[in-house]
Amino acid sequence: MGVGGFWQDRSVTITAAADGSALGNPGPAGWAWYVNDDCWRAGGWPHGTNNQGELMAVLDLFRATAHMPREDLLILCDSQYVINAVTKWMPGWKRKGWRKADGKPVLNVDLLKDIDQALLGRKYTFEWVRGHAGHELNEAADVRARAAATAYQQGVAVRQGPGFGTPEGEPPAGKTPQDKMQPAALQPDATPAAAAPAARPQAAPAPAGQQELFGVPGTYDEPDLFSELEEERAVDRAEASAEAVVESLERELLRPETRADLGRTGVLLHPDFTEIGSSGRIWTRDAMMMSLEDNPGGAVELELLGADRLGEKTILLTYRSHTREGSALRSSLWVLEGAQWRLRFHQGTPEA
Repeated sequence: MGVGGFWQDRSVTITAAADGSALGNPGPAGWAWYVNDDCWRAGGWPHGTNNQGELMAVLDLFRATAHMPREDLLILCDSQYVINAVTKWMPGWKRKGWRKADGKPVLNVDLLKDIDQALLGRKYTFEWVRGHAGHELNEAADVRARAAATAYQQGVAVRQGPGFGTPEGEPPAGKTPQDKMQPAALQPDATPAAAAPAARPQAAPAPAGQQELFGVPGTYDEPDLFSELEEERAVDRAEASAEAVVESLERELLRPETRADLGRTGVLLHPDFTEIGSSGRIWTRDAMMMSLEDNPGGAVELELLGADRLGEKTILLTYRSHTREGSALRSSLWVLEGAQWRLRFHQGTPEA
């Protein structure tokens, strides 16, 4: 169904998921919002954070629907930081001159100011959804945000999507596509005063046997003087954790669309990657990549057992995988090369 037909019923609430991604956090970053396959948009930057991606997805969604100000907007978001920042903390930050309770400048202030302006005259509701839990719209936005981040990592063109469009087919509210892609001054979380590097020139898009590889939030209570700061710091710490980054990359490798993408698996698998599969076969990196491209397999669920740092640049993940064929106990050794975590060794053992 086309976008125009979809919005002929003016009484329908616009429901969209918004998500962000950063490979390395900070690192190549992407954002996306998603309504359906005919109505979504994505973008990113060479360097940014998860929080910046999440905020930019929300901002671009408001800009993309600016020509429909009377429509209710339901935004599905898996970031409590974004929901709290927009719906609870911004009024206090504005009263304090965009400073937190401890007097320090608010992070991502340019994006937040733009969102504050975009909210004027709009009817909207935020709803928290659990990330990576099979929510259809959230998963679709997540896939597109991560694809945008990966494109910036690889220096190829970003799939921007069809967007919303206006009745005249022009960008809304006088915004050009470039305006919507880049906030005026985007600073990384770790260095609030620094501006992000200019976007890379976009290159041409890259081309898109039984393999073994990887075969409740409550209500948002009003924060007191210090809980606001602790909430934000807790989110930042969790998102900046190397163990959390490695777990997210492992989960990415469990997705059939990732395993079928030679470009992405080439980034995630170490040049010396080796696997001892659950069948007992030893796989090299090249053999694994060719097998996965031909037969990426089905969905795999991950039940994390442990994430142990063995050294400054080495993390061991242990987990139980679940597929239609059964479960297996698995271990993955990730090593840090520059700013990129890469899978060096993997082993799986079927459970009886």
